[in-house]
Amino acid sequence: MKLLLIGDRECPAIWDYYRPGMLRDYGLILSAGDLKADYLSFLVTMGRAPLLYVHGNHDGHYEKYPPEGCDCVEDRVLETCGLKIAGLGGSVCYNKGPHQFTEEQMARRVRRLERKIKKAGGVDIILAHSPAAALGDMPDPAHRGFECFLGLIDRWQPRYFIHSHVHMNYGRNISRELKRGNTAIINAYERYEIEV
Repeated sequence: MKLLLIGDRECPAIWDYYRPGMLRDYGLILSAGDLKADYLSFLVTMGRAPLLYVHGNHDGHYEKYPPEGCDCVEDRVLETCGLKIAGLGGSVCYNKGPHQFTEEQMARRVRRLERKIKKAGGVDIILAHSPAAALGDMPDPAHRGFECFLGLIDRWQPRYFIHSHVHMNYGRNISRELKRGNTAIINAYERYEIEV
């Protein structure tokens, strides 16, 4: 099954130049946050595949106008298309905006989510907005990764840890894919696809 991973920037090839049928090969769409609600609603309508999302640090508008036809996996474990997917949106707190968390606040969320992962018998994909510390993050205050995500990855060893937040155009040395143990770490910025 092909998965479409998206985050942080609407893909012009899909959004501005959509052609009928161009999304038909995707069995699931995962949004790592900071995208227009209309864009997500468009994708789930035109693609006819389920779309799961977490909040990015600029998704305060979702509270009033959530993406239609999509499922928020924030702080949950959902099973769809034969995959168990857990979600943790938001970024490090750098200006007290919506969906921003201190390391301690995110660690509490991770502990609560781990109880749900244990009850589900494990997890295949962890969908986050922010990266884990030292795994695709940046040193500036707004784009640091969460330390507590490292333990989450190590304990549960999902097949994939998918994030966004760090735009690929921020620098030449930004990796699209990394590895930690058996887990592939993937930056979903704009558009990326994987086969599971």
